[in-house]
Amino acid sequence: MRILVVDDEADLADAIATSLRREGYAVDVAYDGQGALDRLMINAYDVVTLDLTLPDIDGREICRLIRTDEQFDPTTRVLMVTARDGVEDRIAGLDEGADDYLVKPFALRELSARVRTLLRRETSGSDSVLSVGELELDTARQTVTWAKAPVDLTTKEFALLRYFMTHAGEVISQERLLEHVWDEAMDPFTNTVRVTVGTLRRKLSDASDMALIETVIGAGYRLLEEPAVS
Repeated sequence: MRILVVDDEADLADAIATSLRREGYAVDVAYDGQGALDRLMINAYDVVTLDLTLPDIDGREICRLIRTDEQFDPTTRVLMVTARDGVEDRIAGLDEGADDYLVKPFALRELSARVRTLLRRETSGSDSVLSVGELELDTARQTVTWAKAPVDLTTKEFALLRYFMTHAGEVISQERLLEHVWDEAMDPFTNTVRVTVGTLRRKLSDASDMALIETVIGAGYRLLEEPAVS
């Protein structure tokens, strides 16, 4: 999943980004409103953590644009992060389209938990565990199991599998994986996506003796909801 962190406090923005990257998310950072809008116009983000008090554009205006301007993806989830703790401030932020509201100061663990909650809405899940057959991924504990046996994945493989499991059964193009699992530092002309899908597929096959991820020629990859014996 890809996240945009927007905050003019550089140290805080970088700390949030580092914390989220450790959980396997692809994270970009903007330190002002215009930088945020520039990134939102060219990248597809699953979540934006958005400070309200920015030096150029108010965070509520950015949130309103995400929800109303066709240049942006209206499904992007917005977590407002701000020192404005008044009831009217929270109401105004939510009325502009924010999905959640977190008041500074906060613990990074709480922010991560709120991000997980927002992402679960895509699958209508009620807890932190994604399941496809006997394959389970715990987003809170950062673990993967097949038939209750652990599967050892790298951070990027975990992030890739999380995206596949969120969209199980769908054919997902390499470009879409690049947008949602890698950040803007990724060179789009490398074969990193193909290689990472290959290593993930091999590890899942070794653990399950089944082909869980298939290549759809000319279209991309699909996590099978009913895997075949490999």
